[in-house]
Amino acid sequence: MTARRPTVVLLGATGFVGSAVLRELARRDVTVRAVSRGTPVVPPGSRARVEPVSADLAEPGAVAGVVADGDLVIHTVAYIAGAGTWRIGDGDAAAERVNVGVVRDLVEALAHRPGPPAGVVFAGAVSQVGTPDGDVVDGGEPDRPRGGYDRQKLAAEQLLLRAHADGVLRGTSVRLPTVYGYAPDSTARDKGVVSTMVRRAVAGEPITMWHDGTVRRDLLHVSDAASALVRAGDHLDRLGGRHWVLGTGTGTPLGEAFTTVARLVGEHTGAPPVDVVTVDPPAHAESGDFRHVTVDASGFRAATGWRPAVPLDDGLAATVRFVAGDREGALR
Repeated sequence: MTARRPTVVLLGATGFVGSAVLRELARRDVTVRAVSRGTPVVPPGSRARVEPVSADLAEPGAVAGVVADGDLVIHTVAYIAGAGTWRIGDGDAAAERVNVGVVRDLVEALAHRPGPPAGVVFAGAVSQVGTPDGDVVDGGEPDRPRGGYDRQKLAAEQLLLRAHADGVLRGTSVRLPTVYGYAPDSTARDKGVVSTMVRRAVAGEPITMWHDGTVRRDLLHVSDAASALVRAGDHLDRLGGRHWVLGTGTGTPLGEAFTTVARLVGEHTGAPPVDVVTVDPPAHAESGDFRHVTVDASGFRAATGWRPAVPLDDGLAATVRFVAGDREGALR
């Protein structure tokens, strides 16, 4: 008798993080229901049985329709305002419907489903903490989110964790830091600051910063973020009922990272490295944009055995090659 494959429902399967999670799941002996507004791309050579589903999860009943028989749900859905910024304003009903409403629908759907509680892994954000008292975030800080996006992500996370406490589901939130990068089979555009500056450099334009370059960020390659989210689903017995922060444990000065990008682009294209310059911050800049953030993920590591596998220099070099059109030379 053939053993039943567990069904993993991936929400947001064509997004930047979601598509990387799909590639990670494709290596497993599972059924993946890959759900997105667009048409999910089945990774080549997939070991998993992938069921692409096109659905607008903001529509009433859509979430219930795709999670009914799922053993595990990985939620990577997020409302992105546009190409220039992921920030949203307070009172943005469309953003609230996606960032909070989809989780509300998920909890409701799982509450009325027969059988044992499903597992849920929610992709949160380290920035939900707001402005921490120190430079290192370990997950024990009080949450004081400053922007609309972070307030909505926190509200969604709280819905999920209350449902766990009520026995509706087995859930955890994994808060991601600054995530960047590409793999050869990447199918979604990275709109984050690192890849944005790589694209500027490849186009021969100067790399711009809103500060003097000393601001530190914990930069995590997207493949490491994806492996952590999948690993979280394996360890809900240890992780369930609370949030966990994710990162490399290293805070890299952005000026140093961008100077490395300029050098790598120059080496790849043969052109002189572009300048790295300071510019006035835009109107949508927030105080958190000028604070150092390093993540102590030792709790998540101890609970799951996860470790980041992509050194920053390798991840930046692979991103440069991908953006410059060398997909085969990108990170494997």
